Amino acid sequence: MFRYSALYVIFFFVFSCSPNNVKKDNSLKRYFDQERVNGCFGMFDNGQGEFNIYNLERFRDSTYLPASTFKIVNSLIGIQTGRMNDENDTIRWDGMESSNANCNHDLSMKEAFKYSCVPWFRELARRIGRDTMQHWLDTLGYGRRYDAPVIKNNLDTFWLDNTVKVTADEQLGLVKKLYFDQLPFQNRAQRVVKTMMLRENNSNYKLSYKEGWGKMENGNSLGWMVGWIEENIHPYFFVLQIESADRNLDIPSARMQILKNILTHYGFMEGKK
Repeated sequence: MFRYSALYVIFFFVFSCSPNNVKKDNSLKRYFDQERVNGCFGMFDNGQGEFNIYNLERFRDSTYLPASTFKIVNSLIGIQTGRMNDENDTIRWDGMESSNANCNHDLSMKEAFKYSCVPWFRELARRIGRDTMQHWLDTLGYGRRYDAPVIKNNLDTFWLDNTVKVTADEQLGLVKKLYFDQLPFQNRAQRVVKTMMLRENNSNYKLSYKEGWGKMENGNSLGWMVGWIEENIHPYFFVLQIESADRNLDIPSARMQILKNILTHYGFMEGKK
């Protein structure tokens, strides 16, 4: 399996957007302004091969901690390596109270993923181990936009403590390849993670995503939503990122409001795409 490393080390850069297929959409700025945040947004229309992007430079060139969006990769590695069999495997609660009450009991992977339980996924990282985790980061080329990340004594926090950083463009490449089972993991592992990402499913659309929320080195809050929306069996891949210095801002509410506003702006969620 490790022989594939050289092939996939350039994984993220293959998908990077280029000027030939990008439309800068500054009309989206008002949705960020309404929530008093900075950030960027990108959507890739897989059928047309075109991007709509707000704040292109930030989207393509600036790196940020992945926060809980790394649970996508952590889950894939956990299943691939047999530390978890599937989404129903459980890790027992360690008895330490979390600010997220949903995390204060034994949880399956599916539940921990949905409620974004940090202690659960820190334990999974410890079970995976530093060398194995490092191998998969290297294999994916994860966080290599400017420098190769090295896990030291922070195996269970590196995605939270600004050790590893990714661009929004890399995040888009990740979810697109996941959707099409093109990551260097077993198809079964990719299907399990895709199932966990499905959050809204009705006659008009399917919305799949993983959110993230962390602290930048400057103390600002950073929020992510990465995933795809399907209408008429056609996927559109998106990445939303927001940043705010306001400690009282409800990041989960703000990022969801912006995402729904943008999707509505583009005519989604009505079954007409």
